[in-house]
Amino acid sequence: MSISHIEHIGIAVNSLDEAIPFYEKMLGQKCYAIEEVKDQKVKTAFFQVGQTKIELLESTDQEGPIGKFIEKKGPGIHHIAYAVENVDESLKKLEEQGVRLIDQKSRKGAEGLNIGFLHPKSTLGVLTEICSK
Repeated sequence: MSISHIEHIGIAVNSLDEAIPFYEKMLGQKCYAIEEVKDQKVKTAFFQVGQTKIELLESTDQEGPIGKFIEKKGPGIHHIAYAVENVDESLKKLEEQGVRLIDQKSRKGAEGLNIGFLHPKSTLGVLTEICSK
């Protein structure tokens, strides 16, 4: 598996309406996209910072992954995502190396990316996503 760059950093927020203006002011730029990913029960908002994106994540269902995360840990950094050439091949190689996977195969995420998550128990406590176009 070859990582080309940090694709994005996911930040769980209570409200995009509250978080977007804060990040626009802090980063000095406008949010360039807002998207709902229904199967993940989340609305996302994106900012481009150099080659890396900031992805704000608002739960659309308290029983969804972001809703549960915020209930347990509060708002904050949720995950880091690395760009790879092929998510399915990377997941297979990582599993062969003993990494515990959340996703056995890629699925569709925001911005049309193919994504797969690695379990934080195998990544020193950091929820890790790998993604590709």
